[in-house]
Amino acid sequence: MHFVIGIIGLILVLALSFLISNDRKKIRYSPLLIMLVLQFLLGFILLRTTVGTTIVSSLADVFDALLRFAGAGVDFVFGGIANKGSFPFFLNVLMPIVFISAIIGILRYIKILPLFMKGIGLALSKINGMGKLESYNGIASAILGQSEVFISVKKELPTFSEQRLTTMSISAMSTVSMSIVGSYMALIQPRYVITALVLNLFGGFIIASIVNPYQLENDELVIEEDKDQTFFQMLGEYILDGFQVAVTVAAMLIGFVALIAMINFIFAKVTGLTFQEILGYVFAPLAFLTGIPWQEAVDAGSLMATKLVTNEFVAMTELAKGNWEFSARTTAIVSVFLVSFANFSSIGIISGAMKGLNEEKGNLVAKHGLKILLSASLVSFLSAIITGLIF
Repeated sequence: MHFVIGIIGLILVLALSFLISNDRKKIRYSPLLIMLVLQFLLGFILLRTTVGTTIVSSLADVFDALLRFAGAGVDFVFGGIANKGSFPFFLNVLMPIVFISAIIGILRYIKILPLFMKGIGLALSKINGMGKLESYNGIASAILGQSEVFISVKKELPTFSEQRLTTMSISAMSTVSMSIVGSYMALIQPRYVITALVLNLFGGFIIASIVNPYQLENDELVIEEDKDQTFFQMLGEYILDGFQVAVTVAAMLIGFVALIAMINFIFAKVTGLTFQEILGYVFAPLAFLTGIPWQEAVDAGSLMATKLVTNEFVAMTELAKGNWEFSARTTAIVSVFLVSFANFSSIGIISGAMKGLNEEKGNLVAKHGLKILLSASLVSFLSAIITGLIF
């Protein structure tokens, strides 16, 4: 039964994308079919095969090692603050972002990362039927982050068309930053994080190709190199950037969690139901369409809605508490859905970052903010549905 529901959900997601498309006549269906097949194939490999398990285990071991190395620095600075046996979220989940950001900076400085992103972007452009720059942006967004990725093409920003900018923003919001993937793995199972990264990459291309199709007049891939810096100047910059990200996430979590607690209290007093429970009922049909059984759909819908109105960390933290009686399939579907930047605050993050680079382009992103968010949310639902069909 869940397979039939999943197929219906898949059709509805693609139909909604088609409904809000800017120009249906320009949609190229052959690349869409290829990418959809690739999503199922790669998802099956990662979730259902020994090879996939080995790949995910290896990647999880890498991030686990990075988190242990990061822990050495955290313990040196904050050792003794936490009680023995406790798990302070800020120290154990957010502070490792500083170290992983430094690693990304080193890989970028020695030119390995730009070469990798250009190579993969060029290869993907042969598959997705999109431009080299759009393909690069999909990979770069998953490594650098939804705002930082535009810094790497800031010299080219003035030449971007409104449509090209929209597609790149959809890709950026559909992914996550590699610097915080380790933090996600501390909250949910690594195999779901890796699966979501792969599915969201192709899902972003699929939804953007339907919602915002266009013909390219110029497909040059010119990526600005980092400004001249010494190694330690670069390292200091990336370490501070990582710390700023960690503190920013912490501040947002404090604010959002506190607001949700207050709103839950008010709603419980007035209606007898918490705000999250009400959102759960609203999102339950959507959760059901991903293949989640109806008896679990309300709780799953609550987490999905929490992610949309706050951010993925808040929802992942709720899921990690283990207060949910979810089946393994439901846990997989919800976990994959949560791994993306598709939430309301991301509209401000992307448009704000863009305005800092180019005022005109920042205003264009803000203008299409809701459509970008809707598209990125459809990517999350597409990835969740495919997970449900495979699992």
